[in-house]
Amino acid sequence: MNKVGLLTIGQSPRSDITPTFEEIFDKDIEIVERGALDSLNEAQLLTVIARKEKNICVSRLRDGRSIIMCRRKLLPLLQNELSKMQEEVDMVIVLCTEDLPTLTCEKPIFYPNRIVTQAISAMSDQPKIGLIIPLEEQKRSVLEKWEGVSEDITVAVASPYDYSNFEEAARYLKDYRVDIIILDCMGYNEEHRQFVRKESGILTILPRTLVARIVLEYL
Repeated sequence: MNKVGLLTIGQSPRSDITPTFEEIFDKDIEIVERGALDSLNEAQLLTVIARKEKNICVSRLRDGRSIIMCRRKLLPLLQNELSKMQEEVDMVIVLCTEDLPTLTCEKPIFYPNRIVTQAISAMSDQPKIGLIIPLEEQKRSVLEKWEGVSEDITVAVASPYDYSNFEEAARYLKDYRVDIIILDCMGYNEEHRQFVRKESGILTILPRTLVARIVLEYL
């Protein structure tokens, strides 16, 4: 039986994400979950919360709350959990569309940001891309990530972890006449994708399902 690790930058289990992988994967694939914040208590969580830092990440705690973290403080915690996870699994999927190049792993590791950007690059030459991201503060890093794929990128903000206005985000991107919309966070789900697609009338990509199918093909 193949064992696939799902490594979240928040806390595991990710009851909002893992069912998607269970639905797409074969029944003989076992999922193992770990999270960068699993070992932290409530007081320790306060030490990783972003204050005035520019490089930030957002994720979910196991009780459903969202948390905005300082990337610099997060990475060592993520690496610690990854080092333990690699002893248990055959491969690892990082449940984050951020670029995390400093991680090291002895097993095959799948980065959603690389899968998604390369998939879009293969679709057409310089498409007009619309991105929906969780936080306004992430715009700079997100644009840097996508700049090699297209010179025409429009960004809207709607977090998957609160009651964000997805209708406004979808119509904003529709007004800019983008060719494709990417929900650029693993926290977005199929309901978000269908809603944005309906409101905008534009092809909408959900990273978590794309990644799951790519990994299944690999297996």
